Amino acid sequence: MKKTLFFLLITTISFAQIDKIEPPFWYSDMNLSEVQIMFYGKNIAQNEVSVSNGLVIKGVQKTENPNYVFVTLDTKNVAAQELVFTFKNKNKSFTQNYSLKARRENSRFRKGYDSSDLIYLIMPDRFANGNPNNDSTKETSEKADRTKIDGRHGGDIEGIIKNLDYIKDLGATAVWPTPLCEDNDDKGSYHGYGQSDVYKIDSRFGSNEDYLRLSSELHQRGMKNIMDYVTNHWGYKHWMMNDLPTYDWIHQFPGYGQTNYRMTTQFDTNASAVDTKLCMDGWFVKSMPDLNQSNPLVLKYLTQNAIWWIEYADLDGFRVDTYSYCDKEGISKWTKAITDEYPYFNIAGEVWFNSQAHIAYWQKDSKIAAIQNYNTNLPTVMDFTLQGAINGGVFNEDKPNWNTGMIKIYENFTNDFLYPNINNILVFAENHDTDRFNNIYKNDFQKYQIAMTLIATVRGIPQIYYGSEIGMAGSKSLGDGDIRHDFPGGWKDDTNNAFTNAGRNDDQQKFHDFSSKLFNWRKTKTVIHTGKTTHYTPENNVYVYFRYNDSESVMVVINNNSEKQTLKTNRFKENTSNYTTGTDALTGKSIDLKKDIEIEGKSVLILELK
Repeated sequence: MKKTLFFLLITTISFAQIDKIEPPFWYSDMNLSEVQIMFYGKNIAQNEVSVSNGLVIKGVQKTENPNYVFVTLDTKNVAAQELVFTFKNKNKSFTQNYSLKARRENSRFRKGYDSSDLIYLIMPDRFANGNPNNDSTKETSEKADRTKIDGRHGGDIEGIIKNLDYIKDLGATAVWPTPLCEDNDDKGSYHGYGQSDVYKIDSRFGSNEDYLRLSSELHQRGMKNIMDYVTNHWGYKHWMMNDLPTYDWIHQFPGYGQTNYRMTTQFDTNASAVDTKLCMDGWFVKSMPDLNQSNPLVLKYLTQNAIWWIEYADLDGFRVDTYSYCDKEGISKWTKAITDEYPYFNIAGEVWFNSQAHIAYWQKDSKIAAIQNYNTNLPTVMDFTLQGAINGGVFNEDKPNWNTGMIKIYENFTNDFLYPNINNILVFAENHDTDRFNNIYKNDFQKYQIAMTLIATVRGIPQIYYGSEIGMAGSKSLGDGDIRHDFPGGWKDDTNNAFTNAGRNDDQQKFHDFSSKLFNWRKTKTVIHTGKTTHYTPENNVYVYFRYNDSESVMVVINNNSEKQTLKTNRFKENTSNYTTGTDALTGKSIDLKKDIEIEGKSVLILELK
């Protein structure tokens, strides 16, 4: 009896020596068969480590911090099973269980989002409060307070799940929530980009199980789940910041050093070394320590974390924040490891430049980057130049001019030759970091129609921002909170419920009806998803382009002029010679292609040619 009690006592004490295990479990039958398990606990590095079931430990790495040990196992051809690690120091030892789990069938060949999708971007804290009981939690610092524009408002995963049918009915096929992992900053934590635990969903959003349920609910509806992943930095409240595994786990100057934000230094052959280093190694903001992806332990940690989430939460893609601020070689290896594991998985990187050449540099197999013997391996980049033209007020430029109005949109697409994969371009009018479209254009419904028609019919993967489809607006000049307002109807005491037809006011309904019709039309149009493009130089501020393949052709006419215009159809005969009529996808009206086409001021036509 005494021996049994002694054994239980030793076991209890020994388990307390391990405070963290990451990844918390792993999967069998992975292409990345070597897993590096991080054990964290007081003086754990003083122990020798072994593992059960005949597995061989390939390596044990200790650092200058005795509270960490990194143990590498090769799981190749090892079935799913329970393992036991033994930690021994002289005559004392303790054990720790560890699981190798079975993967989902065909997990490796999961199909990511692509140009057939329409992505709905959500700021979860501001979308819908599905579970008021988790608005504030004991393990997190900042409590809910809807009176604060930059505070936490209580939106959560349950709120997204409860409104998935609304999102699907709108015509979206993929959902991109901003980061959901724990962000325990004292204030401004609602956006999630200062993460404090990258293996744990923030308890104010829900649980890891809730996130898995979100994926399941999306997949049941034929929709996709995109995780907003942050490789560049963590939050200053991340649990490691009080006890770093290595001094160079983060970039130190020593301590804080501000990035110069000059991302062009990453490929500028004339850039000074100090400017290049400051851009890549400097902290994005003071509260976000910059991760050192050139440290092999950090890179392995981030790679395994990303793959763990894909497997655990059954993800369909990533959007990667501040992609071009990372260590260039490190982020390239990170991206390649993920796409090697999942050949059809998609990753979009935030590379925010004002030049198509600069953006194209960051796409996989870029000939521009190849000049420097570099390849990011990144499948998808974001069309910030198109967004910049829209954000800059192009639809307010009514009159034709040499370099204003629709010529800016036309010129954006003249540079498509720079991109290795033109269909893998994320196209958008706005996101959570920009002025809201409806603020720039004063909720002008005609201009909204023009912008959404453009986004929905050009090459690439369209992304829309929650609430714009009901006319939500907000100014970046008033702070980020103003472009991230609560969706009306997401809280039980809201008097306006824009999630339902009955709850919308007339203006909200007008915006929503148009959006739903356009986006649902796009869903089945392969010619828009993967067709080729021919466009014509704008005349009188009217832009005409065709999307076509071997069996279909769509003619898009955008009149950015405030006055009615007449188009001579003979000009477009290289694209219309085989067709006699066009049917407007939005109105059903038939148009004779052998006659001149009239189009009202500030309006669009989407003609399916027959």
